[in-house]
Amino acid sequence: MTELEVYRPERDEPDDFDAFWAETLSGTPEKPVFEPYDSGLSTVDVWDVTFPGFGGDPIRGWLIRPRNVDDPLPGVVTYIGYAGGRGLPHDWLVPSAAGYANLVMDNRGQGAMWVPGDTPDASAGPLDPQYPGFMTRGVRDPSTYYYRRLITDAVRAVDALRAAPGVDPSRIAVSGGSQGGGLALAAAGLSPHVKAALIDVPFLCHWRRAIDIATDGPYPELVSYCAIQRHDTAKVLHTLSYVDGVNFAARASATALFSVGLMDPVCPPSTVYAAYNHYAGPKRMNVWHYNGHEGGQTHQIADQLRFLASAMA
Repeated sequence: MTELEVYRPERDEPDDFDAFWAETLSGTPEKPVFEPYDSGLSTVDVWDVTFPGFGGDPIRGWLIRPRNVDDPLPGVVTYIGYAGGRGLPHDWLVPSAAGYANLVMDNRGQGAMWVPGDTPDASAGPLDPQYPGFMTRGVRDPSTYYYRRLITDAVRAVDALRAAPGVDPSRIAVSGGSQGGGLALAAAGLSPHVKAALIDVPFLCHWRRAIDIATDGPYPELVSYCAIQRHDTAKVLHTLSYVDGVNFAARASATALFSVGLMDPVCPPSTVYAAYNHYAGPKRMNVWHYNGHEGGQTHQIADQLRFLASAMA
């Protein structure tokens, strides 16, 4: 445990990292569209959201806000784990029950494994061969890599929530677990508008080590790809350096609550601590000693609500 607390590996960061993301995020996107949605719920108002993501692609989401509250509310963007989609509004009621306006972002191309999604990966275009899943989609080049698009969507979701009705744009938090945690970390590093970040058992961090030691979950997709596409390994590692949570962490200033499961085979603890120890903003770590990738579950949520109440005051 002591070694994890001081584990701060050198960052694998390309020289043009900042220029790459500045170019990717350049331009002024179209305004989001909020369509009232009849959810059958009596204590919240729900909107079916469409906002412009990478390349202007329409990204779906839900906006869920406590009903009969007139004052502008702090907002939380929720990012979803690997292969999941936005589901239905009643899947996402905790933030609104705690008094927040909540934008739930759909994952482009995902949402056919455990929670349904509604957003195609429209900008994918013709791509090289890939291993089943999303980890190797376009991985030979950072400009075509899937996570360039998804991370851009995550940043644009912050902009969409800031433009939403009844939201205080100066009080925006980002939240997610696993892939969602990695997206929250990326958004905190790329958007100047994030005030607080809830980063649970984050995926997409310290890729080189994760590929070597993760025994379950999506990282082994890259191992299988490189085992066949042997000549592409250097290209793969170069691409991954542009979407490494360790590099986003070094640029983040929002106050953050992380969590880690010390028995996690999907996002190994050392990869989480690599991002945490490089995180530049105020931070705290919740350690779940005897848990795997599920982390703290409802206990973590309870602590997150206490953390947000302070951070968003």
